[in-house]
Amino acid sequence: MKLTNLEARRLWLHTHGLSAAPTGPLNVMATINALGFVQIDTIRNVTRAHHHILWSRNQNYREKHLWPLLKSRQLFEHFTHDASLIPMQTLPMWRRQFSRMEKYVAKAEWFASSLGQQNIRDIKARIEAEGPLSTHAFDTKIEGKREMWSRPPHKKALDKMWYAGELATSHRENFIKFYDLAERVFPADLHEGHRPDAEQIDWLCSQALNRLGFATANEIAKFWDAVSTKEARAWAEGRAEVEIEAADGSVSRAHKAPNLAPAPKPSSRLRILNPFDPAIRDRTRLERLFGFEYRNEMFVPKAKRRWGYYVYPLLEGTRFVGRIELKADRKAGWLRVTGFWQEDGVSWSGPRQAKLDAELVRLARFVGISDVKWAAD
Repeated sequence: MKLTNLEARRLWLHTHGLSAAPTGPLNVMATINALGFVQIDTIRNVTRAHHHILWSRNQNYREKHLWPLLKSRQLFEHFTHDASLIPMQTLPMWRRQFSRMEKYVAKAEWFASSLGQQNIRDIKARIEAEGPLSTHAFDTKIEGKREMWSRPPHKKALDKMWYAGELATSHRENFIKFYDLAERVFPADLHEGHRPDAEQIDWLCSQALNRLGFATANEIAKFWDAVSTKEARAWAEGRAEVEIEAADGSVSRAHKAPNLAPAPKPSSRLRILNPFDPAIRDRTRLERLFGFEYRNEMFVPKAKRRWGYYVYPLLEGTRFVGRIELKADRKAGWLRVTGFWQEDGVSWSGPRQAKLDAELVRLARFVGISDVKWAAD
């Protein structure tokens, strides 16, 4: 079996919920289930990444729709490739990830805590007695030089227990995480059972491949980041493969999902995608399939940036046609386009500009902004 580049693009966008027009009845849990998880991020350039990702798939979504799903235990929060909200039904297959992250944190030099084991037990005892607590309930201070990722000892202790699955996110208030005992957050029927490790690997790999459509062993491993490439390679051995044509015409092989089928022609709507959108998370795969080079430059010094601080890819149909930098002040009620770059070979016609203007208005309306302008420069 061979997929042309156009077929591969269509399939990739379809499996990531970016094929159909983002309209119709809203079911947030169905969207997250289809994606597998949704990454959460603290930066609120226009809206936070998790909200933008869900809005891109259904523009009836509003920011108020997400966090009640965490509080009602339909979702839990943990670490995939980054902090994410994951369907609660995944929990029985997540035991190995708690163990993997516990070992990772124990070895990570930047996670070393100056608190002793008794202090850590005291923190956990306070949560047990008082209920969910945020990091603001504790008062240890950062010791030594303040670096970008410096954390006070109590925060490291809380996160150490959170990564290991001893604590869980009870809820968030204004994006502040509240920690509680795992057994008080996770449903007992999902939390107490222990599935064999091989069963967890099989489930994680098969679910990753189903959501990717086609993938190498490395791409399967990177999906949840809960199995190693070696484990994914052993799981995928002997499974059916498909040839994939890249944007440059070269052909490579990948494992194919059992349910692989031709994807429909996508909507021609122009979408402003978030830098953390799962469809563009794997930058190597993005460039191979779409010929679109994209890097997140938020943590690159300003003088060394090629594009800008928070730059959004522009997707039209099966093609990335440009990128745009936006700034917003929600309190003042304005959104500004501060940078715009069309892709090489893309003719920026009047109808295409009208599509972009319409999407800017929709994005601004989503966060309650009515004043949308392009900066003079």
